[in-house]
Amino acid sequence: MGQIREPKPCLLVVAAFSRHASALEWAKARLVERFGPIALTSPSYCFDHTAYYSREMGQGLTKLLWAFADLVAADALPEIKRATNALEEEIKADQTFAERRPLNLDPGLLSLGKFVLATTKDQQHRIYLRDGIFAEVTLRFRGGAFQPWPWTYADYREPLVLEFLLKAREYYKQRLRG
Repeated sequence: MGQIREPKPCLLVVAAFSRHASALEWAKARLVERFGPIALTSPSYCFDHTAYYSREMGQGLTKLLWAFADLVAADALPEIKRATNALEEEIKADQTFAERRPLNLDPGLLSLGKFVLATTKDQQHRIYLRDGIFAEVTLRFRGGAFQPWPWTYADYREPLVLEFLLKAREYYKQRLRG
């Protein structure tokens, strides 16, 4: 029988996309208020991997990822996803932007062996956590790099994203040592 142990804390990574730079800046400021300072920011990139968001969010979406300095509990994903959903609702209710959904925030937890995204949508490869939130192991760490699964979203297969997450993993390793 295996011995029960508390898991190590994880690195919080939030992916954000919008067609409005001001919405991304607003989200960054609000996330820092809630989760502490940002340690790493990915380069921004054109999010044109799917037309799924076009009706709600418009065209010309830009996406980037933020890795936060403060580690979070391994079971914090439902609370974090509900908080990011509340931020999306807040900016939508402000009606500053014409789109029905001016901002998308997708939190995930990075550990040494995987990158897990939170979602509200169930699928055969997702595990229910609590409070209406599911988890998906989006990438696994193998052979010195993050590797996608058949279900991994196209943008999380991009070299830019994989390189950023590898850099975030190195930062995370340093945080665990410190």
